[in-house]
Amino acid sequence: MASEQPAGGANALPIQQLRALLERIDGRGYGAYKEIAGSYAFEHGLLAIDHVQGDPFAAPSKVRLRVPMEQAALPPDLWHGRTRRIALEDWLARQVQAAIRRVAQGRRGSGKSGLIGIDAGGQTVLERTAVRITAAWVEARLDVGLPAQGRTVLGRQAAALLCEELPLIARQSLLWRSLDAAAGRAFVICVENQEHLRAQLDALGLVAFVGDGAILPRASGVSDRPLPRAQAVPFRAPDALRVTLELPQPMPGQREPRISGMGIPRGVTLIVGGGYHGKSTLLRALERAVYAHIPGDGRELVVSSARAVKVRAEDGRRIARVDLSPFIGTLPFGQPTDDFSTENASGSTSQAATIIEALEAGAQVLLIDEDTSATNFMVRDARMQALVRKEHEPITPLIDRVRELYVSFGVSTILVMGGSGDYFDVADTVIMLRDYQPVEVTAQARAIATAYPTQRRREVAAPWTRITPRAPQPESFDASRGRREVKIDARARDLLLYGDEPIDLRAVEQVVDRSQTRAIGYALHAASTRFMDGQTPLSAVLDSLEAWLDRQGLDALDPFRRDERHPGNFARPRRHEIAAAINRLRTVRMRLLR
Repeated sequence: MASEQPAGGANALPIQQLRALLERIDGRGYGAYKEIAGSYAFEHGLLAIDHVQGDPFAAPSKVRLRVPMEQAALPPDLWHGRTRRIALEDWLARQVQAAIRRVAQGRRGSGKSGLIGIDAGGQTVLERTAVRITAAWVEARLDVGLPAQGRTVLGRQAAALLCEELPLIARQSLLWRSLDAAAGRAFVICVENQEHLRAQLDALGLVAFVGDGAILPRASGVSDRPLPRAQAVPFRAPDALRVTLELPQPMPGQREPRISGMGIPRGVTLIVGGGYHGKSTLLRALERAVYAHIPGDGRELVVSSARAVKVRAEDGRRIARVDLSPFIGTLPFGQPTDDFSTENASGSTSQAATIIEALEAGAQVLLIDEDTSATNFMVRDARMQALVRKEHEPITPLIDRVRELYVSFGVSTILVMGGSGDYFDVADTVIMLRDYQPVEVTAQARAIATAYPTQRRREVAAPWTRITPRAPQPESFDASRGRREVKIDARARDLLLYGDEPIDLRAVEQVVDRSQTRAIGYALHAASTRFMDGQTPLSAVLDSLEAWLDRQGLDALDPFRRDERHPGNFARPRRHEIAAAINRLRTVRMRLLR
């Protein structure tokens, strides 16, 4: 059975004793590994073996490398304050990963034997549990495959891994004197600048900003890395939308602490242009710009409102008691839609529900691409209105509600639109992408709307006055599976297993990391056991969950955590993606609060 003994620093043994123990159990059955759980002191810090895997093919063992701060000597100015601490922890996780690649010998035996891993990030910078910094120490949380051949302990190889490689990884990645200090400082400044830009948006009446020189295209459709600069067209703002924002410090490679670029104002913004000219690429950059990006990504000059939510059609998704009446009127045979549920939503119904659910969770900006939308939800033109009269069409298209979203609820919308000029009548700002460069064409679009007036009629039966809140019922969140009270597994970035229920997140495009998916699962469990009572609105549940995570940190999500044992593979999701997962859990029950 895998050991659950916690490991702390007070009773640490010399690492030589670990080596002797491993040599003694060499050649024994795999169960002998349970004897090594504990803490061991090496030259620069502490090795804590918190959890020993049950066999070579099981989930790897959980190990921590902790270095006292007087040894690590991380500059205090780089980790004081939440933004800087998250940035430095993210950068250090990447340094640990680089050290593993340099030092580790790789597979030694069967299954996961000999493999060392850390949950370092990709192109985005997220709050993670992989590295933690406190005033007393810095700690890296690792997964380690203990060497075995079949079920036979390879003790001498384990001694080399645990007693030599891991201390060397700690020395190369957690001691400031061993690191590229200039690169670390530039990383932290880059992240801080992005969050400072984001914080300025609201006061300037903006919902997003794209800096001059940004590289928006990605290397391929399956890669989040930037297209090589030699192949890309750097972004340049049109004069009519150009703004200059102040920075705390100059971006790496720049002299002045300010940056110019395109500000997207509040209201309804259309992104138009011919096919393959960069419309969806711009929207995709805005979608991902709710997170900070690493230096060199190309999007470190792009920021969006933290409350921006991507919306799309999603055939087949479940809907639980959503008031769809602002978009979907009474259905055939008199079926009402002010308390609507289905196990298999259509494209238009799913998109309507996703918008209303996003508003319920607190979205302030909606990002919509016509390519991933239901056509009949976006617009009904005059000819179709003439053929299919409104009394026979329950759908109120988005074009007839999008201004109301802004005027009545303060929610802005950015739409990629290449096929319907009817949206010119409702747009505040129109941006054309031409050869991957933006051109502000609002005046031209309005002139065209005047010269070629639409014959369509606005199809709104009544004003939209409120979002009807719902209260999730905690008993409908069952995370158990078999004999396990809590069994949650992120099978992929877009697939979460919650107890026995799969949650399909393929259409939740702002989940960017599998560790976010894992954290979403545990956030659902925490929310249902701590903050739901069957009466509290979902928005208030999300408020309480966010405040709790701010106070306690992501470590608190692990229901099995004892003493200093670590969950080293969580990355923080936003409230919007947590809400999206709740809404896609097929067992969830809601109470409508009228």
